[in-house]
Amino acid sequence: MTTQALLRLAWRESRTARRRLALYMSSIAFGVAALVAIDSFAGNVTRSIREQSRTLLGGDMALQARAAFPAVVDTLLDSLRADNIATSRVTTFASMALAEPSGGTRLVQVRAVSPGYPFYGEIETVPANAWARVHRESIVFVDPSLLVALNASVGDSLRLGQKMFAIAGTLGNVPGDAGITAVIGPRVYLSDTWLDATALLKFGSRAEYDVVLRLPATLAAPATAKRVARDLRRRIDPKAAALQEAQEARGGEGRGPGGDADGPPADAPTTVTKTTDTKVADTAVKNAAPALASAPDPASGLVSGVVRTRVRVRTVEDTERDFTESVARLADFLSIIGLIALLLGGIGVASGVNAFVSAKIDTVAVLRCLGATSRQVLALYVVQSAAMGLVGAIAGTLLGVAIQFLLPGVVSDFLPIDIELALEPRPLILGLATGVWVSLVFAMRPLLALRRVSPLQAIRREMDNAALPREWKDPARLTVDALLVSSIVGIVVSRIGSLRQGLYISAAIGGAVLVLWIAATLLIAAARRSTRPSWPFELRQGIANLHRPANQTRAVTLALGFGAFLLSTVYLVQANLLSRVQATSAGSAGNLLFFDVQDDQAAPLDSLLRARQHPIVQQTPIVTMRIDALNGRSVSALTADTSARRAGWALRREYRSTYRDSLVGSESLVAGKWFADSSTRAKRRATVPDAPFEVSFERDLATDLGIALGDTVTWNVQGVPITTIVTSLRTVNFARFEANFFVVFVPEALRRAPQQYVVVANVPTGPAIAAVQRDIVRRFPNISSLDLTLVRQTIGAIVNRVTLAIRFLGLFSLAMGVPVLFSAVAATRRARLREGVLLRTLGASRAQVARVLLAEYGALGALGALTGMVLAFAGAWGLTRFVFKDPFDPAIGPTFAIAAGMLLLTMAIGLLTSRDVYKETPMAAIREA
Repeated sequence: MTTQALLRLAWRESRTARRRLALYMSSIAFGVAALVAIDSFAGNVTRSIREQSRTLLGGDMALQARAAFPAVVDTLLDSLRADNIATSRVTTFASMALAEPSGGTRLVQVRAVSPGYPFYGEIETVPANAWARVHRESIVFVDPSLLVALNASVGDSLRLGQKMFAIAGTLGNVPGDAGITAVIGPRVYLSDTWLDATALLKFGSRAEYDVVLRLPATLAAPATAKRVARDLRRRIDPKAAALQEAQEARGGEGRGPGGDADGPPADAPTTVTKTTDTKVADTAVKNAAPALASAPDPASGLVSGVVRTRVRVRTVEDTERDFTESVARLADFLSIIGLIALLLGGIGVASGVNAFVSAKIDTVAVLRCLGATSRQVLALYVVQSAAMGLVGAIAGTLLGVAIQFLLPGVVSDFLPIDIELALEPRPLILGLATGVWVSLVFAMRPLLALRRVSPLQAIRREMDNAALPREWKDPARLTVDALLVSSIVGIVVSRIGSLRQGLYISAAIGGAVLVLWIAATLLIAAARRSTRPSWPFELRQGIANLHRPANQTRAVTLALGFGAFLLSTVYLVQANLLSRVQATSAGSAGNLLFFDVQDDQAAPLDSLLRARQHPIVQQTPIVTMRIDALNGRSVSALTADTSARRAGWALRREYRSTYRDSLVGSESLVAGKWFADSSTRAKRRATVPDAPFEVSFERDLATDLGIALGDTVTWNVQGVPITTIVTSLRTVNFARFEANFFVVFVPEALRRAPQQYVVVANVPTGPAIAAVQRDIVRRFPNISSLDLTLVRQTIGAIVNRVTLAIRFLGLFSLAMGVPVLFSAVAATRRARLREGVLLRTLGASRAQVARVLLAEYGALGALGALTGMVLAFAGAWGLTRFVFKDPFDPAIGPTFAIAAGMLLLTMAIGLLTSRDVYKETPMAAIREA
C-alpha cells in the first residue's frame, strides 16, 4: 500500500470516529496550553526586560550602597561630572508620614531624587506633567493608596520629619518600581533638595543610597560599559575589584548580585590596566587620582576608625541578567505544573485511544481478511492518532496564546516593567511539537494491540480483552515503554535545564504515579475480597465493577489523584504560610513597634507611653557593626580563601546586634551555655581585663560563617575593634514580630557604644493606636512606628497575590483532569454497555443501573481524592519544611472539602458519560454492542 493510499484510507476510515478521537486528543490540549502560555509570557517578559533594562536601572550604570558614600566616591563623581557624564542621586528609606488636617499617620517608603532622575523613562503623575515642579517647590507625589489610608487628598499637607510638604499629585508608573511595593509601604517621592530639612536621616538610620550615571553614546554599549564599570570598581576599591576579577576568571565562583565580589583579598594587586575603549572613563577619573592616592585603603576592615562602606557598581547588563534569571526560575517552577498537566493529558490520550481501539476490533478484522498486514493496520491508526494529536496540540497552542494575553493582569503588579505582548514563535513551535509527540507516544501503547487482532474476529466475536491480547514480553511494547519513560525524562530535563534537578523532578512525578497506581491496585484487591452478600445489590455490583475485566480504576485514580494533589498542595502551603503569620503576630509581645529611637529619645518615649497607660513590653538597644576577623584571620583573607566554604553575605553584611543578660521568648539555646550572671562576669573581667567578651550566635549563621563554640570573632563596632568568643548557639524564630537578632552580646561589651532602640508596646487597637502614632511623629519625627496588625494584613495580601498565579495553574490542572476522566470512562463504555444490557434484561430498572454506576464512581472518586490529599500533605510538608523553613500545620478541614469536591466531580462525570448505559432500551443497547 502506497503512502498516498494509506493516508486516503486513514481519512475515510476515520469518518465514524473523528469526534470521539478528537475528544480523546483534547486531553493533551490543556497541557500544551499551559506550556505555551508560560513560555510565551516568559519570552515576552524577557524581551521587555531587554528593551527596558535602562529604564529599570534609571540610567546606564549605578553605584549603590547601604550607607552614605565614602569620600572617594564623592570625589570620583565630581570628576565624572566634569567630563560630561551626568549623575543623579536617589536616597530611599522608611519614615512616618503625618497628614494634615486629618491627622492620619502611615509608614511610607520615601524616595528623595536629585534633578535628572530618571535618565530613561518618565515618572508618571496625576495630574500629568506635574513632576516638573518637584525640584522647585516643597511638594511630594504619593501612591493613591496613601491618600485613602490617611483620609487625605491632593493639595493637603504631608509632614515628613521636620518638613511640611504639599501633596501635588499621585504616582502612576515609575521606572524600576513594581506595583507590589505599594502593598509593603506606599511610596512618597520628593526632591533631595529638601532631604536635610526633614532631619530624618540620623545616627543608625537605615537608608539605601544610589547614584545613577548616564554615559556618552561611545561608552553606553554593553561591552564598553562593562569595562567602564570595572575601572570604576578599581578606583573605588582596588582590592575588592581584583578579587572579583579573579573570581570571574575562575568562572564566576563566589560572584555576588550585580557582579560584586564577596569581599577583597588581603594581597590583591592594585595595578590598573588601561584599554583603548575606556579612555573617556580614564580621563574622567584621572582627576580623582590624587585624592585616591591619599585616601586610605577601603579594603581593610578598620581604617582610621571608619567603618568600610561597600559600594556596588551595576550595569544595564547586570540588571537585565538578574531580572531574566528571576523570570526564568519562576517559569521553571510554573512549568512543572504545566508538565504534569501534559502528562495527565498523555494518560487521557492512552485511555481514550484504548477505547478507540476496542471499538475498531471488527474493522481491523475485516481489513485483515481483505489482505492488510498488521504493519499496515498499525500505520493506518497511528496516522489517525497523530492527526488528532496535531489537532489537539493546535487547539492547546491557541488556548495558550489566549491565556498568555490574560497573564499580565494577574502578575503585572510584581513586575517593574511594561510588558509588551507579542507572539513568540519558539514557544509555539516547541509546544506544538511536544504536544504531538506526547500524544503519539502515549497512543502507541494501546495501538500496538491492533497488530494481534485475528481475521477470525470478523466472524467470531470475543470480549475486548480477549480480542486484544497484550504480551508483557512483546519487544515492540517494551520499546514503546522505554521510549515513553525516556521522553518524559527528556522533556523534564530540557525544560528545567539541569540534569540533576530534571532527574529529581522526574523521580518525584514517577513516585506520585507509583503511589496512585499502588492505591488503585490495592482498591482492586480490596474490592475483590470485601464484597458481602448482605450488601445492597447496587452497591455490591458497583464495587465489583472496580475489579472486573476492562476496569478503569487505575486510569481514573491517576487523573483524579493528580488533580487533587496539585490543588490541595497549593492550598495547604498558602494556608500554612498565612496561619504562621497570624500565629506569630498573635504571639508577639506587643502590637505597636517603634524603631529608629535615638538614645536621648528612649526615656521621653517611655514616659509618653506610660502616661497613657500603654505598657512597654520590650525596649531593645541596637548597635551596628561588621565582622573584621574570625579566629584572627581578617575578612579579606577569609574571602580570598576558596578552600573553605563560607557564605559571603555573612562576612560582608552590616549587623544590627544587641546586648542583654537573658534569652527571650523567640529564642532557644541549642549548644553551649548562656552568659553567667553579671557579678560573676565582673569578677572574671577584673581578673583578666583583656579577655574576649562572650557572645551568642544564631545557629544557622554560625554554620554559614564556619564557626563553632570557642571560636573568636573580632567586630568593627563603628570604628572600635571588639574581640568576642562564641559561648552559645541559639535558634531564633524570626517570624515573631519582635526584635530578633543574629548575635547577642553580654551587656558590658556594648553598653557604651553609640546605639538606638527598638520599643514594643501594647496599645489598644483602633483610635488609640492612631492617636499614639500621630502624637509621637509630631514630637519625634524621626521615630517610625509600625502597627503589627497592618503587617499581618500586608503579608496576607502579598501571599494571596503570589498564590493567585499558582492557584490559577492548579485549577487549570484540575480542568485538565476533566477530559482525562471522560477519556478514562469512555475507555470501558462498551463493557459497561453490555453489563447494562444484561442488568436491564434481567429486570433492573434505570434507577438501579444508575445507582450501580454511582457506587462505582463514588468509590473511584473517593480513592483518587483521598490519595491525592495524602500526597498533598506530603508535598506541602516538604515545601513548608525545607523551602520555607517552617513547621507544617495542616489545614485538614478545607483539604477534605477539596477532596469532597473532587469526589462529586468524578461521580458527575461518570454518570454524564455513562448516561446512555441506563437510558437506552435493552434492544438498542444490544444493537450498538
